Amino acid sequence: MVHSDVGGIQDIVKASKLVYPSKGEQKKTNLGDSEAFQALLKKSQEDPETFWAEVANELHWFEPWEETMSGELPDFEFFRGGVSNPCYNLIDRHIENGAGNRTALIWEGEDGTSSFYTYNMLLAEVNRFANVLKSFGVQKGDPVAIYLPNLAESFIAILACFRLGAVYSTIFSGFSEQSLRDRLQAFEPKVVVTADAGLRRGKVIPLKEKVDIVIQDIPTVEGVIVVDRLGTSPVMEIGRDVWWHEERKSVSIHCEPTPIEANEPGIVFYTSGTTGKPKGVVHSGIAFVVQNYIYGKYHMNHQPDDVFWCTADVGWLTMHIWGVAGSLANGVTTVVYEGAPNYPEQDRFYQIIEKYRVNKLFTAPTALRMLKSLGEKALESYDLSCLDVISLVGEPFDPETWHWTRDVLGRGKINVNNTWGQTETAGTPLAGAAWLTPMKPGSAGVAFLGIDAAVVDAAGEPVPPGTLGNLVIRKPFPMLCRTLWKEPQRYYEQYFSQVEGNYYASDIALVDEDGYFWVVGRSDDAFNVSGHRLSTMEMESAVLEVPGVSEAAVIGAPDKIKGEVPVIFVTVAEGYDGDEGLRQKVEESIVNSIGQIARPREIFIVEAMPKTVSGKIMRRLLKELQVTGEVAGDVTGLEDPAAIDRIKEVVTVKKV
Repeated sequence: MVHSDVGGIQDIVKASKLVYPSKGEQKKTNLGDSEAFQALLKKSQEDPETFWAEVANELHWFEPWEETMSGELPDFEFFRGGVSNPCYNLIDRHIENGAGNRTALIWEGEDGTSSFYTYNMLLAEVNRFANVLKSFGVQKGDPVAIYLPNLAESFIAILACFRLGAVYSTIFSGFSEQSLRDRLQAFEPKVVVTADAGLRRGKVIPLKEKVDIVIQDIPTVEGVIVVDRLGTSPVMEIGRDVWWHEERKSVSIHCEPTPIEANEPGIVFYTSGTTGKPKGVVHSGIAFVVQNYIYGKYHMNHQPDDVFWCTADVGWLTMHIWGVAGSLANGVTTVVYEGAPNYPEQDRFYQIIEKYRVNKLFTAPTALRMLKSLGEKALESYDLSCLDVISLVGEPFDPETWHWTRDVLGRGKINVNNTWGQTETAGTPLAGAAWLTPMKPGSAGVAFLGIDAAVVDAAGEPVPPGTLGNLVIRKPFPMLCRTLWKEPQRYYEQYFSQVEGNYYASDIALVDEDGYFWVVGRSDDAFNVSGHRLSTMEMESAVLEVPGVSEAAVIGAPDKIKGEVPVIFVTVAEGYDGDEGLRQKVEESIVNSIGQIARPREIFIVEAMPKTVSGKIMRRLLKELQVTGEVAGDVTGLEDPAAIDRIKEVVTVKKV
């Protein structure tokens, strides 16, 4: 169906203007001017086979491919018969080009400890760990689970799996015992890599203990390799468990990269399913590196002297896309921070940028709204003039925070790129090229290099510009998921049964007159009020225009007469009061922006939102709380699980 709308999102789209990059900044990019990028973009979409062949040839191959593109959605291949290795292209290639002594990785712990790795040093550690994995019998195709926080060892383990051709899966270290069990039982790893414990907002979180309990039910696990992060001395089972630091001493720093065919699986990443059973999304490791290499090159405008920080947790694919593949494939320096970007101090975010002179940043809209809520005074003691490009993903990005990011945080001198992507699409199929495409506050950018995206009705027919519909991708691209781990039928049903021949994103979007995409939320986030389709983005944008509102989340609550009605959750910015006056202003802003139909039934002012570590607000948990008064599922994947109890108190008091 085509979704009707009550003025809100269309008004936001109409009010948003193109912001053109300066000619001076364009000259500093990899292509030199906007016209050259537009020509490349057109070529990538009209002749994708030639485009992807040229991109892949910028990387290293042991054996050439027979066919650049073959098959069609949902069964397709790229670079069929070609043999390469992801790790070789992320590390060795730069060393061979004379960049071995360039800093590859900067790690900073939540407690202030830090370590540095050049590309030469990183290769030595990766080879050591690859040899440790070999000692457990790990070979090409064997599954390896990585249950670690943001440590340098997490990156080393990922790269070692790439080097051996092992299939790896990282699991968020904040997950509960049950969530860990669900994923390990589905993945059936041969080896689990973990730590004795991790730090989470100053608290010591045992990890090895959870692994010990869970793997009792997983007979495939032959070894557990443990990083000694905090010296908690967990029980070690002789013959199965080993310490990372001890094993690395006895192995060589040399390990030849395993030749891998371009379509062999390299990554399995678990994401929540609608049935509650996690889906194991399978990506080709080589295609993952090829496409994120070119996306990083143009989306971030990566240059050899960049210092890049991706604020995501290694438990989410965003870090692998940008912090591993996109950055290392382009030979830049990557910063990895162990903790939350507002801990131990609210302005830790600013501290890290200033300390390491970060010039390229990849984060989430929620993180920027958090910074905005601290006020301009929090910026005064920091020199952030190093910032050049800030890119985002994870949820709709309101225009007001976009302007604050560029004009206040970036002092009018930075490029702000919002994007859209999913675990299944790996990188960001909708995006802009830094300093080469015009920016448009609030939008997710254009169909990026090699992407054929559209907004369609239920029959798969494109809808007119400015009309809400279903976001689909009509042609394959290298890093699109290939299947679901051990569930091929579920893969077809989940993504390709709704609109034949198309990848169905389950997102509601529109395309404006300039060809920019506006993704307004998941199809299950949007809701109907008296037959009118309302989106989370349009309502949240109206709420965020109210002075004093830091964050906003809108859900649709059941109503006997109207079907659903809006319920709003907000957090309050520093220096403002969360009182009835604020609630009234929020209500007035929604009615004025969208209409009486969108008047909220309730407005809850809460201390903090339930968010993932990468900053995404979990609206479905808010809905569950509001409707049932409880959250039945596992919440340990949240950045602050205790937020649920605090919100529950507010909701309960309001209902009483």
